[in-house]
Amino acid sequence: MAPFTKPEAVLKQAEGLVSVGQAHAALQSITEMFTSKRFRSTPLASLEPIMLRFVELCVNMRKGRTAKEGLMQYKNIAQNTSVGSIEVVIKKFVQLADAKVQEAQAAADKAVALLDIDDLEASETPESVLLGVVSGDQSKDRTDRALVTPWLKFLWESYRTALETLKNNARLEAIYQQIAAQAFKFCLKHQRKVEFRRLCETLRLHLVNVAKYSHQPHSINLSDPDTLQRHLDTRFAQLNTSVELELWQEAFRSVEDIHNLLTLAKKSPRPAMMANYYEKLSKIFLMSGNALYHAAALSQYYEIVRATGGKSEEELSKLAGLVLVSAIAVPITADAEDAAEEGKSKNARLSALLSYAKMPTRSGLLHDALARNTLKLCPEKIRTLHKILQLSFPPLTICSAIAPIFDELAADPAYAPYLPLLNRVLLSRLFHQLSQVYSSIKIEHVLDLVAPLNQRAAAAAEGGDATSALGALVYDQDRIEAFLMGCAKRGELDVRVDHAEGSITFVTELFSSAASTSTEASQLSPATLVRTGLSRLANTLHASLQHLEPPSPPPTAAAEFQALLKAANEERKRLSVRRALASRRVELLSELTVRKEKEELSKRAEASRKEKEEETKRAAEALKRREAERVRREMDNAKKEEALTLAKSLMAKGGLKVAVDDIENLDTTKLVALQVEHLDKEKREMNERIRIASKRIDHLERAFRKEERPLLDKDYERQQADDEAAHKNQHHAIISALKQEHESNMANKKRMARMMGDYQAQRKVLAGQREEEFQRKREEAQVKIDKEKAERREKVMRQREEERRQKEAEEERRREEREREEQIERERIEEEERVAAEEEAARAAEEAQQKEKADAALAMRKQREAERAEANETARLQQQREEEAERRREERRAAEKNASIRPSAFGSPRLGPGPERESTDVWRRPSARPATPPSAPATRYRPPGARGTETDARPASPAGPPVRAAPAAAGGGWRAREAAKNAGEGSTSPAPEKDTEGFQTVAPKASVWRPRMRGSGEAPPR
Repeated sequence: MAPFTKPEAVLKQAEGLVSVGQAHAALQSITEMFTSKRFRSTPLASLEPIMLRFVELCVNMRKGRTAKEGLMQYKNIAQNTSVGSIEVVIKKFVQLADAKVQEAQAAADKAVALLDIDDLEASETPESVLLGVVSGDQSKDRTDRALVTPWLKFLWESYRTALETLKNNARLEAIYQQIAAQAFKFCLKHQRKVEFRRLCETLRLHLVNVAKYSHQPHSINLSDPDTLQRHLDTRFAQLNTSVELELWQEAFRSVEDIHNLLTLAKKSPRPAMMANYYEKLSKIFLMSGNALYHAAALSQYYEIVRATGGKSEEELSKLAGLVLVSAIAVPITADAEDAAEEGKSKNARLSALLSYAKMPTRSGLLHDALARNTLKLCPEKIRTLHKILQLSFPPLTICSAIAPIFDELAADPAYAPYLPLLNRVLLSRLFHQLSQVYSSIKIEHVLDLVAPLNQRAAAAAEGGDATSALGALVYDQDRIEAFLMGCAKRGELDVRVDHAEGSITFVTELFSSAASTSTEASQLSPATLVRTGLSRLANTLHASLQHLEPPSPPPTAAAEFQALLKAANEERKRLSVRRALASRRVELLSELTVRKEKEELSKRAEASRKEKEEETKRAAEALKRREAERVRREMDNAKKEEALTLAKSLMAKGGLKVAVDDIENLDTTKLVALQVEHLDKEKREMNERIRIASKRIDHLERAFRKEERPLLDKDYERQQADDEAAHKNQHHAIISALKQEHESNMANKKRMARMMGDYQAQRKVLAGQREEEFQRKREEAQVKIDKEKAERREKVMRQREEERRQKEAEEERRREEREREEQIERERIEEEERVAAEEEAARAAEEAQQKEKADAALAMRKQREAERAEANETARLQQQREEEAERRREERRAAEKNASIRPSAFGSPRLGPGPERESTDVWRRPSARPATPPSAPATRYRPPGARGTETDARPASPAGPPVRAAPAAAGGGWRAREAAKNAGEGSTSPAPEKDTEGFQTVAPKASVWRPRMRGSGEAPPR
């Protein structure tokens, strides 16, 4: 690598080489500078002139690849510091290439204009005629191919190089879009369709790579509105160029690119831009033959133009006519066919390009066109066309009525492309209307009906008008039959052609809805009438009922508000219930989830433990296997290494060739034997080769010497003669050249000597003039210096005075700031003291309030305790009264029971006096047990705090079980009964109240039966 040279020296060296005609060497010297490591650290101010000279040399020599490499390296250096320098270099590069193309074009035109023609009357020579027949090219084409085409190719490469250099860099985005626009103009000017396709693919690839290089610094951000707008402008320029070049497929791809960019935009684009978008899209669909989407695009374009304005009445009328004609020209069966294909991706893509949510239809487009007032704005002939094809029902005169309109449309270039589509719509209308009027018709009659169209076609053919003949087809019998068969195949008509009778039969199936739904009809067909009879009857009856019994007036606002309020309350209640149920379900689900998670955790823990144990076992076994394998492998490796070492040593010493795969099968003894055998073999072969070579060389050398011996002497003599002649010729040439040079110098000296006096005089005159000029300029400079000194002195004085005033103002400002800060500090301290005092007062008030709350709570607690004690006392008295009442009821029942079982005095037989009866031996029940006092009631523990709260406890009765009265003595009467009663009352008197110390006496249940204990008359304890 050559040593690094300063940029100035490199530029100077390149200029010197160019001046002597060494452009290649100059370009090579600049290119070598790019390969230096210090090239990146060179200042851009020094590199920019070198780059300009570099691109100029590359353009002059058409070195496109070298220019691309240099521009790439320069971009890598300058893109972070000076984007403007890159723009200057790129623009210079493209301008130079464009200038070369223009120069070549001018040279080619000049060469064609200056052709040498001997005979002006016979401009075509036999040679030129023969050359034109053979090659097929004219002289200008050959001249352009020789002069212009190489520079056109280089200019195209220059545009590609510039775009590749500037791509995917946000700081170079503006110049990138400018170069792309210039490339579009280049393709349009020179009609370069292939290059335009490649340019579009390049731009599309660069846009796709934006996301790929988004992580790099200075990457392009399509979310930026300015960047997105620049890309949209470039794509619209691409769309316009493709339309002008009539590259419709590329135009459609450009439309898709624009649509993809519009989906990224955060705000809607400009109306003028969208109008251009829909206009170009309508042209694309018209050229592709898609009438439906052409009409939809034209409708969108008309809507934007009508909203934005800027069009004259005549232009708006013409555009409205185009919109209505394009909608009418859509084939009638397009609705059914396209509806069947609506799910396909193609129609979905086309609808998305037109901003339609679903695929447009013919009826929808017509409805939109009429809703936008196009019928009033369009010309009269278009209104007549719409009336005949869409509103009227003249099956026998439709062709004759519409033929003059078609003639007018054919004369207008704007409407001429729609004539083939309008012819198809016309025939569809004709046969649909005929099918609703006739069941069969003669083919001759149909040909008579379409005869006006044939007359127009014949007139166009005779006049030689290609534009009129384009839409005027001759409808003979074959064409009519082909159209009918196409309608039958598409399901548009159910028709049959009878060639024997020469008639067309329309088949009407009354219960089939296929034909009636696939087309638009101005008059309902019989099948439609049958199919829609019930629905039409239902509509008529509904209208009659509405007229006879109008609906009740709507409820008032107050009633509606009350109903809504009631419904809202009910809904609120239902929501609360559902919310409670949902919360409960959530709780249950959360509990169930927690339980399941715990179970799963335990299962996973157990499985993990088992898996760890198995893994530990497997690891131990694997470790053992690996250890055994390692030992075996080490032994094998040791053997292999020993054999390999021996083999290498033998091969190094004696050149033994042994395959590495065979070393495992050989030991040291075999290897040594092989080495010895190999050495013997090589020794024998070497001896044989030496013997053969020595013998061959000996014979060859002997033959050479024998042949060259007589030739050496002759060659020596010839060489001496040649050397002597050459020396003489050279000596004479030198002498003659010196003589001629001396004579020329003497003549120049003699000629120049005559001018010496004039030279000296002129020199003195010039010296005097220059001395006077010098003195004059010196005086002027001195005056200027004095003036500048005075001005500088005044300026310095003014500046010092200004600095002094500024310094004083600065000191005054600082003093005011200090005073302001001190005032703020004092205010802050006062504010802090005030806030502290307020906080202290608030704290004292809060403590007092808390103390009042505590006292109130204590008083409330005491009041609650007093109320609780009073409630306990009331409950105790109530319980005592209930126990007393219960005891009395028990005594009363016991007395009644004793009275019922005692024998009556009148019922028992009196056997004699009392004493005698007692002494009788009649068996009697023994005397009753003495009445026992009530047993002590059982008690249960109650905490002290619950004494006054359990008012619902079971009342404890002090009375024990019912006391049986003692049986009266024999012969007892009412006196005995009264005595027994008095005795019972005395035994069941309530005992004095005792201190229970927090325990409550619980009375036993009287209704529970318990057995008596043997040997006593008391009940068992409870």
